[in-house]
Amino acid sequence: MANLLGKVVRIDADGAAPALSALPEVAAQVKAQWQSSRASAAKAGELRVLYPTSSDPIAAVATGEQHEAPTTGPDALPPAATFLRNERLEQTRLAAAKGVRALRDLGKDEGERQVHVDTFSSAHAAAVGSILGLWNVNHFKTRGSAPAWGQPLEKQGGRHIEVVPLSGASSVEQKKKLLDDADDLAATTTPLSWYTGEVYAKAQNWSRELQETPANLLTPAIFAERVQEAFKHVPNTQVKVHDADWAREQNMNLFLSVAQGSDQPCKFVEIQYHGAPDHDAAPLALVGKGVTFDSGGISLKPGAGMDLMRADMGGAAAVVASTLAIAQLGLPINLVTVMPLTENMPSGRATKPGDVFQARNGLTVVIDNTDAEGRLILADALSYVSDTYKPHTVIDVATLTGACVIALGDVYSGVFTETESLWQELKVASEAENDLCWRMPLTDRYLTQISKVNADLVNTGGRPAGSCTAAVFLKQFVHGLGDRTKGEAPSVRYAHIDIAGSMEAAVNTLNDYQGKGLTGRPVRALIEFARRLAYQS
Repeated sequence: MANLLGKVVRIDADGAAPALSALPEVAAQVKAQWQSSRASAAKAGELRVLYPTSSDPIAAVATGEQHEAPTTGPDALPPAATFLRNERLEQTRLAAAKGVRALRDLGKDEGERQVHVDTFSSAHAAAVGSILGLWNVNHFKTRGSAPAWGQPLEKQGGRHIEVVPLSGASSVEQKKKLLDDADDLAATTTPLSWYTGEVYAKAQNWSRELQETPANLLTPAIFAERVQEAFKHVPNTQVKVHDADWAREQNMNLFLSVAQGSDQPCKFVEIQYHGAPDHDAAPLALVGKGVTFDSGGISLKPGAGMDLMRADMGGAAAVVASTLAIAQLGLPINLVTVMPLTENMPSGRATKPGDVFQARNGLTVVIDNTDAEGRLILADALSYVSDTYKPHTVIDVATLTGACVIALGDVYSGVFTETESLWQELKVASEAENDLCWRMPLTDRYLTQISKVNADLVNTGGRPAGSCTAAVFLKQFVHGLGDRTKGEAPSVRYAHIDIAGSMEAAVNTLNDYQGKGLTGRPVRALIEFARRLAYQS
């Protein structure tokens, strides 16, 4: 039998805990103890751990007062009702996370442990906040709190504590019935529920785990093996792992130019999910940058902080985790996800500044800086997926440029797209999950900056507009964008998402469900985007 650490409940304006109404004696004691502690229910995040008789500990958390929606903001505001709902979702995530974190260290760290959590204002958001809040990088520790080196999966990453709905729902079907009534897609086959919250949060935690894993334990080959294992029993999915010989057959010379400096064999991972009624319908395509360690190559990075470059595969981690969640939810959509996986290392075989290579799509590229390698591997991947599968939408995710960190810090992921509808869909999804993004310019006006060379393109345009020149470089390799000057209409929508800043939580984004470290973003935004896209008429 699991060791129950306690319950997490919402406190309303008068100090009562509505979720405890079926236990009137406990509810009365909780209210009395809350009031005697002089806690303020109007203050968001106000927490008291209470000890009523004949009850497990109660982590009582206030979500605070909600004021009117703002009339001004840094960007176009959603309708007031949508803004307020999104705010309530975030209040729930934060409160649930704060409650479970307060209880997790209670009791002995032995056997199975559980925390029972109120649904607050959203079962989906409560599950997300709770599971993200328990995340812990204990995978590589042999001592301290809950060390998990060499331990089975269920002991790692905070999984040693199970989050259970306060209602007692335990099966998937029961969790699916704990619905969010205000969900825009409540009438679909995938409405938001406690179950979707679990899937979203566990996907982000897997992305976090992959990012945190050091490069010696996550080579391209090991990464590919982990993907195969994760999808082994997921319906309607197929995983293909290609090697360097296959990449040569595909003329992926930019990808191979990065890989040639490493002793670790490169891999190109391809995942197909057929969830739409018509399995032959055009898919959504996701592309993730998978540099499992980035030394900078011959253009070597400074040594300080280089260990963070274990997470330069954050784009691949995000898209593979999102793909797993989309498939687990059974969304009625077709999806293809590709990830070029390699290290970027200096050696006698490594690419040198000034070298010229021909990309899969025929364009020639001179390598000005070998530390601008992410756009090279993505270029061939974008060409392959857009040319082979003819998707209706292509989104790549990459820890691409330090310039994006300077521009947006840790708050927003930068989205570069020329398609208004795609931007709006990403924006709405990111706001719903508070996994925020900000639109940046994708325009050929920056093309001159990377074109005045002895090849078709150069892989860096220098410091000015560094994230914008990287984005327009990638655009050159997406098939189907059309040429307006030739009267060609685009057949594909394209967005590049730069997560160099949002990959790591810093001063602006630290909270109870996002502690210090790598974030796994933008997994929840991508899943929610796909969920909404799947039900567009």
